[in-house]
Amino acid sequence: MADPKRRRRPHLVSTPVRKKAVITIPQETREQLDLQEGDQLVVAAEDDRITPTPASVVPDDQAWFWTPAWQAKENEVDEALAEGEQGEVFHDSEAFLQSLADEAGLDLREIKRRADA
Repeated sequence: MADPKRRRRPHLVSTPVRKKAVITIPQETREQLDLQEGDQLVVAAEDDRITPTPASVVPDDQAWFWTPAWQAKENEVDEALAEGEQGEVFHDSEAFLQSLADEAGLDLREIKRRADA
């Protein structure tokens, strides 16, 4: 005989359609699919069924570009360009690499030595 304290959960969970066709996805389902507020769903009608499927508007391998920190830098560059700044121009790769090393406080010769090792 089954344990009377153990409740069987139903296989299907229903949710009402509210004003403006709003529905609530049950918490257990949201947790299982890691759905967060603001996530996008593709909604399709298939054989008299509505099928919402989690979708990423931005591919996962490109999400870094849309982070607040990266977008702040993009805005900084856009503003600089709008003000007429052109940035520094390098005529060879060596000068460019030296500039990066200097900015980072690194010794370019040491970096090259280690890369060749």
